[in-house]
Amino acid sequence: MDNFNKMHPNLKFTAETETNNKINYLDITIQRTPTCWKTSIYRKPTCTDTIIPFSSNHPTQHKYAAIRFLYNRLNTYNLQENKYKTEENTIHKIMQNHDFLIHPYHPPCPRQTTVTPDKRMTTTIQKWATFTYIGKETTFITNLFKKTNLGIALCINTTIQRLLMQRQQTSDKYTQSGVYKLTCPDCNKAYVGKTGRSFAVRFNEHKNAFKTNSHTSNFAKHTHSTLSKTQCKYYNAITKGHTSTL
Repeated sequence: MDNFNKMHPNLKFTAETETNNKINYLDITIQRTPTCWKTSIYRKPTCTDTIIPFSSNHPTQHKYAAIRFLYNRLNTYNLQENKYKTEENTIHKIMQNHDFLIHPYHPPCPRQTTVTPDKRMTTTIQKWATFTYIGKETTFITNLFKKTNLGIALCINTTIQRLLMQRQQTSDKYTQSGVYKLTCPDCNKAYVGKTGRSFAVRFNEHKNAFKTNSHTSNFAKHTHSTLSKTQCKYYNAITKGHTSTL
């Protein structure tokens, strides 16, 4: 161990020794007895056994993925009968806490498949398509492709990255909405308005009201009551957006 630690100052190797004839390795606990070795499933003290709840709007395949893993691990490791029963009860408790229906689990029997010479000679290229899961409608649509050569992959929009990612603010302020102020270039009187649409759309409405001499815009009505020189200033200013304050 000392030779390994002398290789690089930033690398430090440690060795874990058994305690009470037990040692944890990955996700199993190995126990040494006078006659044999016993194994059991190991969970860290900080493990919460949190999985996707059954009531969550996720594809069924995604929700049962963790359950399949737990049962596959249970039937893969060589566990004693009491350890097997303890882990099975733990799986049932995890399922119960996440609203899963508990059914007796029967490991699937290995299937024996026979391949004909014709099928061995033919190679098919499978294409994949991704569907965003929104509910049972997505499952109904994807079931239509089961007998085709198209593989289906399901995804969701409610990912942690999407929920925590801050949306980038647009650099063009005229595409936003809110409170704005238009200033008359002649008398410096200000018109303050509020719009739920973009500022560019609302400014065009003021401009069209000025051109058509419409009374739908109080600011355009005010400019029509002034001199023509001021009107020309206003028209040029509102077209270029120089008299607007957001």
